[in-house]
Amino acid sequence: MATTALPSDVEADIARVTETLAMITPRWNVRILLALSGSPLRYTELAAKVPWLQDGQLHPKLTALCDAGLVERTEHSTRHVTYGHTDRGAALLPVLPVIVTWAEEYLEHTDRPLPAIEQIEDSLTLLTRRHAAAILWALKSRQEVSGRALARIVMPSSDWTNIYPPLRQLVADGLVDTEGTGRPYRLSAAGNALGSTLGALSAWSAGQPLTQAAHHPLWGDPQAKPAPRAWVSSQPRPAPATLPQTRTGEPSWRHRDLFSHATTTHPKMATLVQGPRR
Repeated sequence: MATTALPSDVEADIARVTETLAMITPRWNVRILLALSGSPLRYTELAAKVPWLQDGQLHPKLTALCDAGLVERTEHSTRHVTYGHTDRGAALLPVLPVIVTWAEEYLEHTDRPLPAIEQIEDSLTLLTRRHAAAILWALKSRQEVSGRALARIVMPSSDWTNIYPPLRQLVADGLVDTEGTGRPYRLSAAGNALGSTLGALSAWSAGQPLTQAAHHPLWGDPQAKPAPRAWVSSQPRPAPATLPQTRTGEPSWRHRDLFSHATTTHPKMATLVQGPRR
């Protein structure tokens, strides 16, 4: 049974992106994926690349990434086991620079230059806020929406006032703007600019090449050349382990579709010079 009043194809798209974020947002996961770039590594070789992980922390992280279909464990012999990216995991890496580009432009500046990995982790924190994907979709598609109207879309079975905690969080994060109590809500410049990031995550989660992200009906660039084929809906993707390594064919979104979900540093507020809070 649907948990929102979103169109079923939009809800499926959001579910795929939410699943993707659940794979990569947990602490250290992105760092482990980056450490595995290149040739497969033995456990001890990988552990040497992620020395901040304490004894006993790396193995469960690797198990979870293998279960997600992003990392492959290969037994060459009983004493020779290596870990490396699956094709699916390798295809995710080009999404990361898209996240960094948004973070460098819209997250608040710090006293020191931040490594790209910290930019990614801060951004993911914002993207995974509760109900963030559905709220961002509603605001992107409708421009301005009241809190009560948002509640009917995002949580129709709940007391409509329950929309305010996640909304206040997104306002504090700098992704949503409002002129005050009782006034409608809209995306901030930072929230609107998340289109490229959300489009890239949506494309990957649907098994499409990242070049399709620019043609996403909601998050794509309206000035981009139209995609050569019609957008069609699709069901949520199977578990990563059962996905084919590559996929071809039509884009997986229909005209009204969205993708997206978010997490931890804060985008720049429109009233701040330094941008969203970290």
